[in-house]
Amino acid sequence: MSLFGKSGQHEDGRRPTARRSGTNSSGKKNRAMKVAGIVLCCVALLVLLGIIAFNLWSKAPEVSQEGPKIQTVSTPEPVAATAAPPEASAEPVAPTDEPEATPVAAVRDPDTYTVLVVGRDRVGMNTDTIMVARMDCREKTVDVVSIPRDTLVNVPWSVKKVNSVYGNQGLEGLVDCVEDLVGIPIDSYVVVNTLVFQQIIDSIGGVYFDVPIYMIYDDPDQNLHIWLTPGYQLLNGYQAEQVVRFRQNNDGSGYPDGDLGRIETQHAFFTALARQVLSLGNIANLPSLIEMVVNNTDTNLTSGNIAFYVQEFLKMDGDDVRFYTAPYDTVYIRGGSYVSLQVDPWLDMINSCLNPFNVDVTANNLDVLTCSEAGFASTTGEVPGLYEFYDYSSVG
Repeated sequence: MSLFGKSGQHEDGRRPTARRSGTNSSGKKNRAMKVAGIVLCCVALLVLLGIIAFNLWSKAPEVSQEGPKIQTVSTPEPVAATAAPPEASAEPVAPTDEPEATPVAAVRDPDTYTVLVVGRDRVGMNTDTIMVARMDCREKTVDVVSIPRDTLVNVPWSVKKVNSVYGNQGLEGLVDCVEDLVGIPIDSYVVVNTLVFQQIIDSIGGVYFDVPIYMIYDDPDQNLHIWLTPGYQLLNGYQAEQVVRFRQNNDGSGYPDGDLGRIETQHAFFTALARQVLSLGNIANLPSLIEMVVNNTDTNLTSGNIAFYVQEFLKMDGDDVRFYTAPYDTVYIRGGSYVSLQVDPWLDMINSCLNPFNVDVTANNLDVLTCSEAGFASTTGEVPGLYEFYDYSSVG
């Protein structure tokens, strides 16, 4: 006999209980999916809040609107003529009807920033690496120009090289000197010591780089010991320092073209560094790294300023970061090797790579000392005497 009546009920009138096989597991799945969805939403919200906080934290640095630098030009006293030159005319010169050209006011591109980056040695005050950069946030490019450490500068002491300025006049004096060389204001500046440089490289896991030559050099005074073999390899922070600071081996061998080879290796390394950071799309532990830079370098940058630069830099591609070297001739003065800038090519490079204004920088905006077979010359008219230079030939 059936347990159920014709109506599908128990004999006592109760309806049969529905089977619930699988109901508990499906309910658990639904609850798990809801929890996962909530977690994902929370993570997305935290990321969004982090991005908003970073954008609020980052702050563009202040920039100068004053235009190219104005130099004081020294001119010789006029000498009175004893007689009129033969071609002189007794007739007065008729005034011209053409009005004088009105000078164009310098207007700054609001999306560009100039940055001075300096690398200082371990124990002294010499600045072995000096680079001036222009970041264009609209075009998303960075142009970096290296100024050789031995560049001639118009200073009152005897070693008239740009890498001696920081030790004699401090950071403010170095910034003024570089502004004289480039003719434009420097917005941001930072002097990085070697230990901070090492920490930056180690924080991103090192840099893959093709070391071009054997690098074997020891300087006990600086506790600097370079030992690198050629080839593609992963460099940690200390090894990266060795690459960018190497000039010559213990036996005097090294780059065939001297300091230019060193600068080219530095450019290749920083290009590899930039490409690696851009390929990652981020920098791990960025806030703590920024604080470390601010607290351990000579700089006018705030944490928010560095965050702004990093944020803009990460929008670029590897090909958007370009490196150049100031055009120069190597000259020898009293036995010492100096770099003499080639003024006209240098002006072309300044205006194409560094100038943030709508008017060109000219020689009148520079304080550049040059040396050639004809002697010394200066864009300001002030030239030193030969015996004002340090006599390297007398050093044993």
